[in-house]
Amino acid sequence: MKPIWTSIFAGALLAAVATAQSQRYDIIDLGQLGAAPGQPFVIANNGLIAGSVTVSDGAEHATLWYRGWKADFGQPGLGGANNIAFAVNDQGQAVGEAETTTPDPNTEDFCGFKAMGFPKSGNTCMAFVWHYGLMSALPTLGGSNGVANNVNSRGEVVGMAENTAFDKSCPAPQLFQFKPVLWKNGTALELPVIDGDLDGLTYAINDQGQAVGSSGGCAAFNPIFLNNFAPVHAVLWENGSATDLKSLGGASGNVAIDINTQGHVIGYSDLKGDTTFDAFFWTKETGMQDLKTLSGDVASQAIGINDSDDVVGVSLDKNFNPRGFYWKDGTITDLNTVLLSNPAGLYLITACSINARGEIIGIAVDSAGNSHGYMAAPRSPDDDEEATVPAVREIELPENVRSLIRQQFHFERLHVQPTEREK
Repeated sequence: MKPIWTSIFAGALLAAVATAQSQRYDIIDLGQLGAAPGQPFVIANNGLIAGSVTVSDGAEHATLWYRGWKADFGQPGLGGANNIAFAVNDQGQAVGEAETTTPDPNTEDFCGFKAMGFPKSGNTCMAFVWHYGLMSALPTLGGSNGVANNVNSRGEVVGMAENTAFDKSCPAPQLFQFKPVLWKNGTALELPVIDGDLDGLTYAINDQGQAVGSSGGCAAFNPIFLNNFAPVHAVLWENGSATDLKSLGGASGNVAIDINTQGHVIGYSDLKGDTTFDAFFWTKETGMQDLKTLSGDVASQAIGINDSDDVVGVSLDKNFNPRGFYWKDGTITDLNTVLLSNPAGLYLITACSINARGEIIGIAVDSAGNSHGYMAAPRSPDDDEEATVPAVREIELPENVRSLIRQQFHFERLHVQPTEREK
């Protein structure tokens, strides 16, 4: 599952010039997304994009995009009003979360649609696999709810699911523990958490069956990450065993978000003192490396990686304004500075996924502050066609949005303003 950035308003305009040496991109507008949590989450190697869009009746529907084609497959879904697709593979198998027709017997809100203000919500939340037009529920670990976050080319699915053990640390309405899960051939296999942790989840799985995520504890529902989770340890699972990937110095707030076929892992980790966090790149040979932030920013998060070790994510300034970045071979670049064409005049606030062809997807805003999905298509270095680099807009978010970001990205929890980074 990938982080959410919505309710953004455009701000001032600032001109910028892209360097000739940088990879440059043409921006394709995927259309308006509506209210949170709509966004494109993952782009497969063949160009299929999975995500969700808020539809006209005020519900959230799982959505696929492909080369100008857009499909709402949220109805009939699993019978409930709301669902989200968090990932898709090259075979067209999409996975995510969907409400059913059954009211939650414990009045939980595991999908979080009620917390996000969707009026037609409150039923059980099930992990699903969608293929050939049919959405099928995946089993839990005995509890009522589950979520699927990713699927590999072999159809193996990862996510989280409830068991029947009460978790006294959970704020209402969450009651039960939830564990990281691997679904193989329709069977739910519980993955271990790091010793001392009660809860956990898996975010991604590669074609070798290696999975990544985090273990930690229960928390109030987080509308950016769409779960009731407080991460502590970044985790790699191999052959049923959990490995703690350690941290960049922080004691908590460590999350592994994506993994490529080489077993290279990206995510984010608190720095020493737990006052801010940075994107990381991890290998077995080097351990966890700090990818830093864009110039002048105070925090960052890596969200997607491809098999060429191209990394994308989001960087935040001290006022919690986001911008999408691209990282390669030690260099981090603001995507807004390397655009060749951008017909809709979009400002790219996140970069959520990158495929083998180097195509990037994420969330952008237009001049009126509406959130859009976008795809950044890399221009061939051999293409000598002259193009005008558009103006880059720096944005200043309204205080209520920045307050939400402070709360959900650790700073509110720590009561610290990240005005100065650790040296």
